[in-house]
Amino acid sequence: MDTSLRKPWIVGVSGASGTPYAAAVLRGLLSAGEAVDLVVSRAARLTLLDETGHAFRDAHWREDLRTWLARGADGKDGRFDLSDAALADVRFWAAGDLAAGPSSGSYPVKGMLIVPASTACVAGVALGLSKDLLQRAASVTLKERRTLVVAVRETPLNGQTLKHLVTLDEAGAVVLPASPAFYAGARHIQDLVDFVAGRVLDAAAVPHQLYRRWEGELGSAAST
Repeated sequence: MDTSLRKPWIVGVSGASGTPYAAAVLRGLLSAGEAVDLVVSRAARLTLLDETGHAFRDAHWREDLRTWLARGADGKDGRFDLSDAALADVRFWAAGDLAAGPSSGSYPVKGMLIVPASTACVAGVALGLSKDLLQRAASVTLKERRTLVVAVRETPLNGQTLKHLVTLDEAGAVVLPASPAFYAGARHIQDLVDFVAGRVLDAAAVPHQLYRRWEGELGSAAST
């Protein structure tokens, strides 16, 4: 692989509930042949452990990532099969590493997807706090006028968070609430997760086949 040509998507995983969304986005990016730089916040590790029963460790991140991505949204392990080749172009950066590549605007990336985005993460990015690598990378993405998708996962939303989301929208980010739709004919929890992941990838202009698109025919969801 010619690393000089590498231009990844940064995927930031914050501490909000919704780790299956992040897994689906990561699988979608890898299926599309995209390179990925992964940042998992400290809070996200606790959420991942709580939602899946699996740890995510710096020293064993590739092994733990494989286990995580193989898990379905229904909680069953081994639902998806990921080869060594599929994970070959994933690079992991520790959340506390503020000297990492994504902390600089000169580091070449296509953009950043924060999935899921907690309200704390939203506030940190909107205020430019850069308290960890995830927030710093998001701030860099905005200042470099690159694509930033923020898949906020919280309900209800208070006024302060809504103001932060407006600030991100005005700064050029795509604010994408993790809100599944049902017109695609969802039959399983994975279908709902994949719909949100597909919309994230749509915002990044990454091709996928994660959900059935609307074609203007009423009742088509019920017939699938």
